Amino acid sequence: MHIYNTWQGIGKTYNNICVGLGNFDGLHLGHQRLISDLVNKAKKDSGVPAVFTFYPHPMKVLNPEGAPPMLLSQQAKQKMIAGLGVEVLLLVPFTLDFASLAPEEFITEVLHRELRVRSVFIGYNYTFGRGGKGNPETLAGASRKLGFDVHVIPPVAIGGTPVSSTLIRSLLSAGEVLKARKYLGYCPFAEGEVVVGEMRGRTLGFPTANIVLDGEILVPANGVYAVEVRVDGDNFMGVANIGIKPTFHGDGMVRNLEVHLLDFYGDLYGKKIKVYFTGRLRDEKRFSSPGELVEQIRIDISRARIEFQQ
Repeated sequence: MHIYNTWQGIGKTYNNICVGLGNFDGLHLGHQRLISDLVNKAKKDSGVPAVFTFYPHPMKVLNPEGAPPMLLSQQAKQKMIAGLGVEVLLLVPFTLDFASLAPEEFITEVLHRELRVRSVFIGYNYTFGRGGKGNPETLAGASRKLGFDVHVIPPVAIGGTPVSSTLIRSLLSAGEVLKARKYLGYCPFAEGEVVVGEMRGRTLGFPTANIVLDGEILVPANGVYAVEVRVDGDNFMGVANIGIKPTFHGDGMVRNLEVHLLDFYGDLYGKKIKVYFTGRLRDEKRFSSPGELVEQIRIDISRARIEFQQ
């Protein structure tokens, strides 16, 4: 997949561009449906499947205090978009100048003149242009004059509930990783480099890999989870704790993620690992003694093994 930080001149490089517009935060089932449809359309028209999105998220520029945490890092999002068959990613810096473009300017100058789009795919609730005044009807009306197709993807619903990034954020914030998985279409995950921690897990008999969490990426609520951990291409079962380790720290401790890998023997320091949250085991809690915590960890591991066997 080729990545560009501009739309200018792209239409001269690629013919018959089929482009999807949106933020695509989380790349949930609704986003996957849109991208799948545009990739199929591009193949049918001998065109180029492309995605036009922004970095940072527009809300971080227009309303920083109200901007939601992201569901995926940029690196993870790009990898997943490429995996869906997209050949060109337009990762455009979102600025106040760009936000001031009228919807008609975006359509005529960006989509028509520079990208020379053949087809445009958007979600049913997509808005664009100054003040968010552009909508699917605006785009469809202009497309008839300019000669490209517009495809509006209806809401994707699971059990009657429409899939949305807002819903998924709510579920993850409540620790409902299994429900979030239904709407994401994949297991929620966190990834990062293993750093040196306090070594307390090792002294308790359960060594852990510690990952410093990115504050801009939403991870599940504090608690203990059954997880699957990917290390150097191999997968291991594990038990993860997200939180502040209240048995040993006060409330001022920064959140972190620590994972005990089951049946793993080796050095993880400096390695990048990916932690998939497969189920919630319990809330994080303060124990009266390290011994009581050790007993609970044994119970957590037993529950995680049973869950993996199901």
